[in-house]
Amino acid sequence: MINIRKGQTGEPLTREVFHERFMVRYMDPAYGTELEAIARLEDIAWESYTEGRKEPITRPAGPGFADPSYEVSVQWLDTRQKLKDAQAQWGDPANPSRVLVIAGGARNDGTCPGEMSKTWRMTNWVREIVQAAGAHADVLDLSLITSEYGRAIHPCKGCVGTAMPLCHWPCSCYPNHALDQAEDWMAEIYERWVSAHGVIILTPTYWYQSPSPLKLMIDRLVCADGGNPDPSSTHGKKVAEAKQIEKDGWDFPKHLSGRVYGLVVHGDVAGIESQRRNLGDWLDWMGLIDAGKQSTLDRYVGYYEPYWNSHDALDKDTALQEEVRNVARAVLNAVGELRAGRLSQPDHALNTPRAK
Repeated sequence: MINIRKGQTGEPLTREVFHERFMVRYMDPAYGTELEAIARLEDIAWESYTEGRKEPITRPAGPGFADPSYEVSVQWLDTRQKLKDAQAQWGDPANPSRVLVIAGGARNDGTCPGEMSKTWRMTNWVREIVQAAGAHADVLDLSLITSEYGRAIHPCKGCVGTAMPLCHWPCSCYPNHALDQAEDWMAEIYERWVSAHGVIILTPTYWYQSPSPLKLMIDRLVCADGGNPDPSSTHGKKVAEAKQIEKDGWDFPKHLSGRVYGLVVHGDVAGIESQRRNLGDWLDWMGLIDAGKQSTLDRYVGYYEPYWNSHDALDKDTALQEEVRNVARAVLNAVGELRAGRLSQPDHALNTPRAK
């Protein structure tokens, strides 16, 4: 018997509270001349909120879906097609190798800190190695969510904990126009992961953990590990249908398996080794392949030294600089071996008795 537990969600916003939250973004006195226009927009936003118009533009899913007549968001369908195209390009041996280089820190010189991160400097060393090898370096700077207008990665809602088929690939939780969650960077980020033959993550350590932008991306990639590529099979977010599908048997497809990875984790006091292990375990779980011992690195920069001159400490550590470059070289070597069919994956064909 399927039992759906309820009772956590709070009450809907009142009109007064909605007004307060809506108007926060218009505190700049420059908006004062357009208050009547803003009020009209607020009425439309309130209507969308109360009617729950999460996906205001849809069309029938069409052939190839469990329910071709089910209305699916055109934005989700567009992202899905981009992922299918990216996967085809990934598998074409005529295309150059692509390495996704991810700067996972939150700091950059375009926002409050006023100075670039050490992670960004390391990212550029990796970029140079990748490009010098004739591969394409796709640099993803996650710090842009702190400094770029309209750039956001929304948090994972944990659909997997209800039933794996409720978590769609790509994620269909966003955009949610009814809740003013229209911008979601992950639609683009999914495509960049799918396109990559290799992935290198470079990150500082914040309080023993990954920085917020990196963790947001990690959580939203849960749909890549077991996600349901057909939202019509659950008719959107129909919980009972998703639970029944998993109860009947779900194969937990690994949509990003077969890609190579490398890691560079740095810090100044503590936590680098645990974060490096956590990131490696996560990528292993998703079916990615580490590129050897020198492809995963954790190092301190200016251990217990002041913050103000930490870039100077990085300048002096020429061994670390070369170790970072070696991560890139190891990943490039592994990508070449993988694409040539020579990289061994001894457990690739095994069926796990615990598919989750």
